[in-house]
Amino acid sequence: MTIQSERDVATRTLTLPEELVLMLLNEENGYFHQVPGWDLNCAIIGAVLAELSLRAKIDMDTQSLFVLDKTETGLQTLDPLLKEIANEPRARNTQYWIERLAHHAEGIIDGALENLVTMGILEFHEGEFWTLSRSVWQTELYTGTQEGTAVEFVKTRIGKVILAGDIPAPRDAIIIALINTCDIFRFIFPIDSEAEERIDLVSKMDVIGRSISAAVSDNLAGPMLRRSAFSKTIPTASLRKVVTNPLVRTGNLPALFAELTEAYGPVFQLKPPLAKPMTFVGGPNANRWVHRNGRMFLRTKDYFAEFEKVYGANGVLPALDGADHFRLRKSLAGAYSRGRLEGRLDDLYRYIRGFMASWSVGDTFQATTLCRTMINAQISPLMISVESQDLLVDMAKYKERALLVKIMKALPNFMLNTPGMRRRAKLVDDLLGRVQDGHTTAQREGQKRDLADDLLSLHASDPQFVPETNLRFALSAALIASVYLGDCFSFALYAMASQPEMYALLQQEADALFENSDPEGDDFNLTSLDVTHRFLMECLRVYPIVPMSIRNVMNTCVVEGYEIPVGTRLFIAQTAAHYMPSVFPDPFTFDIDRYRAPRNEHLSPGYAPFGLGTHTCLGSQWMQLQLTINVLMVAHYFNIEVAPANYKLKINPIPSLKPSKKLHFRVAERRREIPA
Repeated sequence: MTIQSERDVATRTLTLPEELVLMLLNEENGYFHQVPGWDLNCAIIGAVLAELSLRAKIDMDTQSLFVLDKTETGLQTLDPLLKEIANEPRARNTQYWIERLAHHAEGIIDGALENLVTMGILEFHEGEFWTLSRSVWQTELYTGTQEGTAVEFVKTRIGKVILAGDIPAPRDAIIIALINTCDIFRFIFPIDSEAEERIDLVSKMDVIGRSISAAVSDNLAGPMLRRSAFSKTIPTASLRKVVTNPLVRTGNLPALFAELTEAYGPVFQLKPPLAKPMTFVGGPNANRWVHRNGRMFLRTKDYFAEFEKVYGANGVLPALDGADHFRLRKSLAGAYSRGRLEGRLDDLYRYIRGFMASWSVGDTFQATTLCRTMINAQISPLMISVESQDLLVDMAKYKERALLVKIMKALPNFMLNTPGMRRRAKLVDDLLGRVQDGHTTAQREGQKRDLADDLLSLHASDPQFVPETNLRFALSAALIASVYLGDCFSFALYAMASQPEMYALLQQEADALFENSDPEGDDFNLTSLDVTHRFLMECLRVYPIVPMSIRNVMNTCVVEGYEIPVGTRLFIAQTAAHYMPSVFPDPFTFDIDRYRAPRNEHLSPGYAPFGLGTHTCLGSQWMQLQLTINVLMVAHYFNIEVAPANYKLKINPIPSLKPSKKLHFRVAERRREIPA
């Protein structure tokens, strides 16, 4: 997305919907102050109507709203609503239009956010977070010295009106009415009784403000839009049919969840014997709800707390919510970024070639072991600057056992305390010692920064926020990443080796990139990697490593008409949509043309290989680049085959998706020598 210069931003006047979105931004947690849905929708539509009024497109009085000029403004956040009003044959009042147009609010918010990012006022971060851009912070936002420009921070103007008693301009009176509707002034300013009276007075100065208040307080549908009093009964899936489903035998959990979602709806339950009912949500609309609203209703720490305690930790990134999660995620974003990996491409190429140098024609490798160790030979030195191949297998077994015991509750607690597991637990301390020994000041002099440097710096600067107790988990995350990315790599190699025509196309792109010299970061683009990009997107759809997420409901919520009460442990089958024909036609067919226009089947909330919402995978961009390079380099140097040749893929889905142990790869041909 192109960001305009500060000079361009300074000459662009914000619309009222954009100013309202800025006022709603909570800079501490990177999201927005929580506002009941109906109230927010009314406020957003009120902002649109007020903006159209200020632009002399409409006018209104206490009885009616009428169009003065139906010429388009050129803004997508305004024009569709202006057109709808202009096409209404009867005269209607302002409250009617606020209520009728409320369903457009979500799209208007999206448009306002996109505009604010394009103008360089907001920055977007992975996981659906926003912050004020650094350039905006540096242009005296709080001083109001650039009045009338886009960089004048709206909070400054509003603060002068409600706290200092300044006479409000028409725009300010409207914004105050809108914010009052959302009931968030107490989160923005120190509000006393005098300020409350001032807010109420200003809110009544404009017909828009009075109409918004009426729409919120008087509309009979309002309570139903907040929470349905007639929520549907959550259906229960037949446990017998689930257990006997052929997809269980093949391990294809995403396809199984797709069948259940289509049979029972977007919310359903399973009732295992001698256990609490399990509530599932799935499908594209449920994904959209989780992605947008999950942070207000769902929490991770309840289910993750026992797992992190296995490592002696409390408050690691996957277990955090809210402002702490945002702060830590933002602090570690650079460590997991594509840019960090692009700065180490020479090292990455060297590690990959070094690992493949010993391959000989006729060699056969067990797929998951090969791919995990190949990836760990790269990630471990890149992220924590140590060698850890001797620890990988045992630490992966320990992590998987901990997940089965503490998260999935599939095994009793004593299974984590067997002699073998206790021995493996000590390896975490072994790894931590290696990292600490290699990250002294003298050892790191002249070295490129890695994840361990970032974590140790955070610990040193704020030992309460990143305590030493959390480093065991955080620093072993590199090996855990090797497992997940390694399993993803094994599926990609299977998809390549089992489809000779696809293999040939990938080799064409690989040869073009690597034939003369090693590519730079910019060389890995959609033009040079058209086939590879779409191939890997389809691999992530067909073989999503983490098919499901778990959350606890912290505020009663309604999903697709089903009320889910506080305390429910919710299983979010975000990849169920990957196998729903309504989202991906003929879903069992491996088809990379899904991602070409006009199909673009991935441009929906149904495509979710990296999770949803605030806990979307932080390292997804790094992971995609590393996966791309590994696939291309294998294709460039070797022809590999599936072994045995007639092998039909089966998946081991517990605790995450990976090929069964029976899948092997055989080196059929070395296409060229690997340089030393």
